[in-house]
Amino acid sequence: MASAHLLCNHNLFFPPSSKNSQLSITPQTKLQSQRTPFLKSSKKQLEIVYDPDKRLNKLADEVDKQAPFSRLILFSPCKINVFLRITNKREDGYHDLASLFHTVSLGDIIKFSLSPSKTKDRLSTNVSGVPLDDRNLIIKALNLYRKKTGSNNFFWVHLDKKVPTGAGLGGGSSNAATALWAANQFSGCIATEKELQEWSSEIGSDIPFFFSHGAAYCTGRGEVVQDISPPLPLDIPMVLIKPKEACSTAEVYKCLRLDQTSKVDPLALLEKISRNGISQDVCINDLEPPAFEVLPSLKRLKQRVTAAGRGQYDAVFMSGSGSTIVGIGSPDPPQFVYDDDDYRDVFLSEAKFINREENEWYKELISVTVCQPPEASQTPE
Repeated sequence: MASAHLLCNHNLFFPPSSKNSQLSITPQTKLQSQRTPFLKSSKKQLEIVYDPDKRLNKLADEVDKQAPFSRLILFSPCKINVFLRITNKREDGYHDLASLFHTVSLGDIIKFSLSPSKTKDRLSTNVSGVPLDDRNLIIKALNLYRKKTGSNNFFWVHLDKKVPTGAGLGGGSSNAATALWAANQFSGCIATEKELQEWSSEIGSDIPFFFSHGAAYCTGRGEVVQDISPPLPLDIPMVLIKPKEACSTAEVYKCLRLDQTSKVDPLALLEKISRNGISQDVCINDLEPPAFEVLPSLKRLKQRVTAAGRGQYDAVFMSGSGSTIVGIGSPDPPQFVYDDDDYRDVFLSEAKFINREENEWYKELISVTVCQPPEASQTPE
C-alpha cells in the first residue's frame, strides 16, 4: 500500500475576541520554559516570553481576560506494547508488568477552548456511546489538574475519535495525558511535566507513559522506569488490525495464570530489541493466552495473519490486553481481511513509531490509512 506522510504542527492560538481584534500567537511561537509565561503585545501579535522574576504577571492577567476565546488543538497518539511481561500479582489485587511502550502515529484529535463557565467542563465527540461526564478520562484529568493546582479554568472539549476503544492501544489514557498537558498550557505551565506525570497515575496506570518522549520501559503498574531514546527506527511500518469484538481488560486479567507466563527476563528482551530490532521471539505478551481464552476468534485472527504474512511481517503480536493485532514490517494487511466476510467489520490502520520533543506535545504524522470508524464503549480505555 502506498502512503504519503506529512508532519503537521498543532499550535496554541487566540482567535479574535471581536471583529477589530487581531491578537494571535504566531505559529513560530514555542514554549521554552516550564514556568511563568507573560504575553507581550507588539504590532497586534502576542508573543510568549518568560519572566523569571514574575514582574509582568499583571500584564499576563490582563491578556488572560481574553482567554474564553483561546483554543488549543492537540494530537493524542495511541501506543503499542512491543513486549509485555506480567511479573507479579500484588496484595492489592493488581498485577505488576514490565513492558516496552511506544507511541505510534494513529491517534485522536482533541480541541480545547476555555469556557466562560466556572463550574463545569463540556465534552463532545464524533462517535456515539462515549461517556461525556466524569466517567470519561478527559474530564477526570481536568478535574485532577484543578485539584492539584487550584486553577479555575473550565473547558469546552471536542474529541475527534479515531482510535478504537477496547483495543489495547491506550487511547483513553492518551486522551487523559493530553488533557493534562493542555490544561497546563492554558495555566502558563505552572506544573512541570514530571509533576503531571506523577499526578496522572492517580487516574490511570498507563497515563504516565505518555509524558515520556514516546518510548519507555515501564514496570510495576506502568511506572516509567526508563524514558529511553527510541531503540527502534521511526520509519518501521506496521499495520494495526482490530476485530469488531473488544477485549475486557478485567476479564483478561481474571483468566491470567502467573505460572503459565513467560520466564524471559524483560531486560534481556529490551537489550535484544535495542541491538537487533524487532523479531517474533522478542514480542512476548503474557496477556495473549488469557485474551485468547476470553475471545477465541482473536487467536484465530493472529494465526491467520501470521500464516498469510510469512515473509511480510517481522513479528505479529497482540498489543496490551487486546484486541488489536499488530503486524510489524509492512503497512499492508493480509488479503484475507478483504476477501473473508468474517473480517469485513475489522478496523485497519497503517502506523509508524513516533516520539515527541522536549517541552512539546506529540505531532500528527498524517498517512494514508485504511480504516473503519472506531467503535465506542461505555467507558474509556
